[in-house]
Amino acid sequence: MSDIVIVNVVASAPLETKLDLNLISDKLEGSDYDKERFPGLIYRLDEPQTALLLFSSGKVVCTGAKSVEDVDRAIGKLVERLEPIQDGVAKKPKVTIQNIVATTDLGKDLRLNNIAVSLGLENVEYEPEQFPGLVYRVFDPKVVALLFGSGKVVCTGAKKVEDVSRALEKITQDLQDTGFL
Repeated sequence: MSDIVIVNVVASAPLETKLDLNLISDKLEGSDYDKERFPGLIYRLDEPQTALLLFSSGKVVCTGAKSVEDVDRAIGKLVERLEPIQDGVAKKPKVTIQNIVATTDLGKDLRLNNIAVSLGLENVEYEPEQFPGLVYRVFDPKVVALLFGSGKVVCTGAKKVEDVSRALEKITQDLQDTGFL
């Protein structure tokens, strides 16, 4: 198995105050707010490359980060830029990781039909007419992996980076135990 690459970390944080999105849109350069298209304000950062979605409720969602540290940096920059515009913004909002998406390559082509039959219906969904990947549900940690015939794997639903590693270790072991790896 090659290295695990984190491709997206999605997190949320409460800014602990209601946000005036019209005011923020006027004052925060680079923000995009069109409530007819989307109920939140979109603010993109180049470093770290992320998109921050701000909602009038005071919640912010960060997406596109490549690490948990990038999430923290992005939300920190946002707070710093909001402080002169909006009163009452939390200085250090509590960040909650919602989803980590990672990829890896098992280094071997996979026979998905055989794997689907062998691993049973409890953890696996495979309908090649609908989607070319096999959906493999891991219950501890609670993660979903998409396995492709090329040997590539997309892992989603993890809340911690360690969960990605544990889930991929379990999948690799299951595939080795059944002789497919």
